Amino acid sequence: MSKRRFAAKNVTGWKATIAISMANYIEAGSIIAAASSLTLWQMYLGIDSIGVGLLSALSANALGAALGALIGGPLTDKYGRRIVFSYDLIVYMIGVALIVASVNFPMLLIGTIITGIAVGAGVPVSWTYIAEESPSEKRAAHVGTAQLAWSIGPMVTFALAVLVAPLGLLGSRLIFLHLLIIAAVALYIRRGLPESKIWEEQQAQDKTDKLKGIEKKAPLKELFSLKPNRQALFLLIGIYLFWNLTAGAMGYFMPYIYENVGGLNNMQANLLQSLLWMFTVLTTYFLFMKLGDRISRRTLFGIGAIMGVVAWIILTFMPMTWPTLITFVVLWGSAAGIGAQAFYALWTSEIFSTRYRATAQGLMYFIVRTGIALWSFVLPTVMGTLGFKVAGVVMIIFLVIHMVIGIAMAPKTIGKTLQEIEEERYGDYLKSGSSDAL
Repeated sequence: MSKRRFAAKNVTGWKATIAISMANYIEAGSIIAAASSLTLWQMYLGIDSIGVGLLSALSANALGAALGALIGGPLTDKYGRRIVFSYDLIVYMIGVALIVASVNFPMLLIGTIITGIAVGAGVPVSWTYIAEESPSEKRAAHVGTAQLAWSIGPMVTFALAVLVAPLGLLGSRLIFLHLLIIAAVALYIRRGLPESKIWEEQQAQDKTDKLKGIEKKAPLKELFSLKPNRQALFLLIGIYLFWNLTAGAMGYFMPYIYENVGGLNNMQANLLQSLLWMFTVLTTYFLFMKLGDRISRRTLFGIGAIMGVVAWIILTFMPMTWPTLITFVVLWGSAAGIGAQAFYALWTSEIFSTRYRATAQGLMYFIVRTGIALWSFVLPTVMGTLGFKVAGVVMIIFLVIHMVIGIAMAPKTIGKTLQEIEEERYGDYLKSGSSDAL
């Protein structure tokens, strides 16, 4: 019996983009669901500080996702986009189901690890597939759909956290359950997706080259040996790591900052975060998706980067009153919609060769998430011993570094096909298979 009998049919174009982007909703939602329920699990299971540290470090926000990306990227390039984005959701559903049903710490920890790995594995394949199947003149719009879903996930999850707060831990279980249901729907739709045409063409070309005796370096070795790749790694790690050292830590600790520095209660903190993500949704759609294929991406990135720096200067140096918090939420939330993650997803899918497009993404995502894990580990100590203002200054420095790198090195790829970009960047190497051509 054909597998497609139990799958949606004719999933191409925008349907395909939306089907893949649904994973970004559940992935981002998983991070928020875990962060908002951590205290409740700690009380229910009597988890000590070491256990809390393990849950945080191995979650979808840190090392769990880092390891998943490191595994998922190479698998995507070797075995194809379709097989990875299909089975990755099955793994995700197993992890979430364990969390929903957890009655002891081992169940919760194993579920957290599995979920984190699945989330990480799903990131490079989703961004890669969307970019490869998108029209060149609408690539930012299609890739932006994944960012849109990533923003809607936290917005909805924070709102749900407020609604189910009276239910305690049961409410948190229900939040994870809704992610499980959405994952099942996404899996059904995804099974009707075709394989990436660009990947299939690359596989055919590799076989032809092998028959001709053209030897190519291993993808990971070539990733570092070629100058265009080294430049791309510097740009993309530079903007995504330094932006995420602020954004990633903020995503996990911002409710804590609102409550302990700003004096808000848990409901107010969650509502504020939901409002912040609403602005991210709006700017992702109306600015990144609508303008990313029409105006200078360097300019659009620069505007978002400057807004982010200003937002953190206000939060760090002004009294944390409601006017300050609202201003911060509007500025930072809006900046994130045209910020580093949106451009990282776009550029990282454009400027690497098809042979190792997902592998590069997986490696960079691993580096970035590992960095977030380390910074998140020391951040509470920094705030506790040196104060929030010192932590805020460090966050601002991170953002300034990412802004300078992004504005200085933004690639010019608007309107070009991935094949044209690859030819432009790699030149004669594509024909000779020798790095001496560069």
